[in-house]
Amino acid sequence: MKKKDDNETTKNKNSMINRFKPVSWVHTTNIYEVNVRQYTPEGTLNAFAAQMPRLRDMGVKTLWFMPLTPIAQKNKKGSLGSYYACSDYTSINPEFGTLEDFKSLVKQAHEMGFKVIIDWVANHTGWDHKWTTEHPEYYQKDSATKDFKIASGMDDIIELDFKNPALRKAMKDAMAFWINECDIDGFRCDLAFWVELDFWKEARQELDAIKPLFWLGEFDELEKPEYGEAFDASYTWTWMHKAKDFYQDKLSIDTLTTVLKKYDDLGDSTMRAWFTTNHDENSWNGTEYEKYGDMAKALAVFSCTWNGVPLLYSGQEIGNLKRIAFFDKDTIRGTDNAMTPFYSSLLKLKINNPALRSGDPSVQTFRIKTTAPKNIFAFLRKKDGREVLVILNLSAQKDIHFEIVDENVKGVYKNVFSGAANDFTSEKSFEMQGWEYLVYEK
Repeated sequence: MKKKDDNETTKNKNSMINRFKPVSWVHTTNIYEVNVRQYTPEGTLNAFAAQMPRLRDMGVKTLWFMPLTPIAQKNKKGSLGSYYACSDYTSINPEFGTLEDFKSLVKQAHEMGFKVIIDWVANHTGWDHKWTTEHPEYYQKDSATKDFKIASGMDDIIELDFKNPALRKAMKDAMAFWINECDIDGFRCDLAFWVELDFWKEARQELDAIKPLFWLGEFDELEKPEYGEAFDASYTWTWMHKAKDFYQDKLSIDTLTTVLKKYDDLGDSTMRAWFTTNHDENSWNGTEYEKYGDMAKALAVFSCTWNGVPLLYSGQEIGNLKRIAFFDKDTIRGTDNAMTPFYSSLLKLKINNPALRSGDPSVQTFRIKTTAPKNIFAFLRKKDGREVLVILNLSAQKDIHFEIVDENVKGVYKNVFSGAANDFTSEKSFEMQGWEYLVYEK
């Protein structure tokens, strides 16, 4: 975790790397992943648009739409196919509506204060993408079959050839289409590390010249640190997997803090996206409750308050408890709306309190000392006199008694969820239940 004396080292390290500067709104944003097909019974853009006032009121700021492009029919999976097997980069999947529907949605979203980013699948297309007949030279070939090269482990998609300058130009032109035609605010780049880094740098320089954009890359910076040179934010797969192991295998809390230290050592230039589920995790590896059980809400608190960008998936805020089908119609259904106030409190805190700004070297993050270090993970974030204190019982132990023994915590704080005040100058004793969480704002 970052300490005061680490700041200068971090700044020096980052100054040696040539990185793009993120647009200002990214530092306080959150991301909500929209699965249009499964979001409503209709599964259309217009039906989703009717849900935007609810999401706005909850505090959602950036809408990430899973791929909106038409789906290839050859070798498709299931009855409807995969969003990630594109057949045309510059059209809307008729399942969702029309291009005019999306233009209207983006305009409405902007008027409501949202930013809109779209999923971009650059590495591969479906088997009957229009380029397979118009420009077969855009694709890699399989030396054994002499046919298009199948993407690793996924037989419904084929890989593009980024050594071909014409392909690179065509891809950038397709991305520019969505900026010019629909006024989107950025891209979530699927399997970003499967595409050559120099392409992303090239694309970002050219496309940011049209409009400054937010770039979220699907890669883990612990595994591919060089990709942080092209993207504003990256994934935290290592943390996600380790958190699952921690809960299911009853590992020590050091298992988690060791991973966080590695992320922290990367510095602030590339922000991390923290999440407890997304479309891949939910469909293939289980819901957040299957993976994390009683720890799920504590991890959600962490995701919204640690240094980075919180990422939510469709249905989390209404208590979705099921794995959502990927290739067939399977409308999301929540158990209740009990999670909406929970997420609303966290998202609005993230937006409004400068101590939770992401990717800001002037924000200080301290691991807070307690008398129960084997169970309690507590941290304090500070900027310009504003503070947020988070205390997580990362254990199943009930009625755990402990004290905060850290001089950084003093003064009056308000509980974000209950509104109750606590003077930490005189009262530093706590009792918490298993997997309980506390969030305070000074």
